[in-house]
Amino acid sequence: MTEVSLDQFMPVLLSAAGVVAQAVLRIALIVVVGAVAIRLIQRALNRLAAILARAGRATETVPGGAQKRAETLTGLLRTVAVTVIWAIAAILSLAQMGLDVTPILAGAGIIGLAVGFGAQNLVRDLISGFFIILEDQVRLGDVAIINGTGGLVEAITFRTITLRDFGQVVHVFPNGTITTLSNMTKGWSAFVLDMGVAYKEDTDRVAEVMKQVGEDLRRDPQFGEKILEPLELIGVDDFADSGVVIRVRIKTKPIEQWTVGREYRRRLKKAFDAQKIEIPFPHRSLYMGEASVPFKVQVLNETGPPAQGGVS
Repeated sequence: MTEVSLDQFMPVLLSAAGVVAQAVLRIALIVVVGAVAIRLIQRALNRLAAILARAGRATETVPGGAQKRAETLTGLLRTVAVTVIWAIAAILSLAQMGLDVTPILAGAGIIGLAVGFGAQNLVRDLISGFFIILEDQVRLGDVAIINGTGGLVEAITFRTITLRDFGQVVHVFPNGTITTLSNMTKGWSAFVLDMGVAYKEDTDRVAEVMKQVGEDLRRDPQFGEKILEPLELIGVDDFADSGVVIRVRIKTKPIEQWTVGREYRRRLKKAFDAQKIEIPFPHRSLYMGEASVPFKVQVLNETGPPAQGGVS
């Protein structure tokens, strides 16, 4: 039997140990670089969040809303960045261990393609939701009309927006399917009234009464705090079938336009009644033309001869 000394294996062992040590050092370096990259991205996202919060603070109506929106956006970006960095680090580490990562990359590409086809609606919803939140198109507590359906915004995620209408019906809209979004309470709201009065009324006098009612409402301690500016008299807006239409607008705090509008209508009706201003109702005048000549009719009588007569 041939004897093999340990000295013959030492170069091989030292070479293998050197290769392993180099691979370990490279993997450690990859991990350190990944950790440093994540730390840098974290600082950049924190600065981005501060910039977004400062930019949105000037127009926010709910305290802290801009900060929460900025944190939501940067949180999503942080999750994506961390996932991508560690995925790259894992693949590079496997390559340093001598594994062939080509099949892994090919398999990941195929899986990604399959998931992309299968979840394209989900991806569309997420991207649309990201930009809805980024652009601050709608917030929690707003009253919005989405695809023709109106209601109070109860929940906003990167995938869906949830509305509850006046009948307490909950509507859920995937963000990717939203084609029209109308926010009725962003920043401030407005109550607009098209008031019709009879044609015989003096429109200047009617306008003064409407302005006075608006001023009285603004001085009211209960409703005055909900009104941002004095009543804006737009003027005579239309000549309708039954009366003259005068338009006014009251700028209010968000979501308060309906409360202010109901009280303004109640007071305006009382003021019109006191000032004898007529509120028209639909009516129609019929013109029969010139008087016609009498025409003859014949009444048939079963018991006697026909009766002759004239009707005018």
